[in-house]
Amino acid sequence: MEFGIVQFTSDRGLKPQVLAPLIEEAGFASYFVPEHGHIPTKREAAHPGTGGAELPDDRYLRTLDPWTTLAAAAAVTERIRLATAVALPVQSDPITLAKTLATLDHISGGRVTLGVGFGWNLDEMADHKVPPKRRRTMLREYLEAARALWTQEEAEYHGEFVDFGPSWAWPKPPQGTLPVLVGAGGTEKNFKWIARSADGWITTPGEADIEGSVNLLKSVWADAGREGDPQIVVLDFRPDPEKLEQWRRLGVTQVLYGLPDDSVERASGYLQKLAGKLGLAPAVV
Repeated sequence: MEFGIVQFTSDRGLKPQVLAPLIEEAGFASYFVPEHGHIPTKREAAHPGTGGAELPDDRYLRTLDPWTTLAAAAAVTERIRLATAVALPVQSDPITLAKTLATLDHISGGRVTLGVGFGWNLDEMADHKVPPKRRRTMLREYLEAARALWTQEEAEYHGEFVDFGPSWAWPKPPQGTLPVLVGAGGTEKNFKWIARSADGWITTPGEADIEGSVNLLKSVWADAGREGDPQIVVLDFRPDPEKLEQWRRLGVTQVLYGLPDDSVERASGYLQKLAGKLGLAPAVV
């Protein structure tokens, strides 16, 4: 089981080229960032945390573009994985996004993991002309089309939302295809989607029954005929040795923690303290 850091990026926090090296030097395995292109001022969609139109943090309005952020992090790191928790692919052009992700994987040496969401903020999705009742199908097609572009010399895809004829597209990701994780509630419906179209699951921040959800995911995964085990990434708030050992036995692959990012001193101190609690060895420079 590995440990990573998720930064709720904003134009007021530490820039990725400053923070990412600190994360790597402290011994963490990954750096995750979110995506929100914009937040409409007209608020009808309920936030999963507040249950209403209220947002719990104004950083939702201020998040940095994830791909530019991760490219900046790639340029100043060598080891950590670069990931999203979560990105919203259906808000972008599918062919252009596939190129962006392949390029990011190319320049980072094969270190990109794509964490995606279905999109809880229907107000935001509507401005991108995403049909609310079809957004899961749309996301599936985006991922299938991207994988075709990443892995085939002459790729084509024909779907309801993505449609293109035989095409060339390089670079190809060094990984062949990017690992895809889905951030969503631990329900059977979501796990069936993951088993069909993704490589693993990212928990929601308030996931109550990690053990029950992991066992359900593994059962759905096996029933779908998937080989091996799904990747499982848990969002945690503070490390507890007993809980972490339980998650390790369950097969959790990675645990993520947030951090203060208003200054280098606070971020560095927090990372060093957290790494010590988790028993991480500092990276060898």
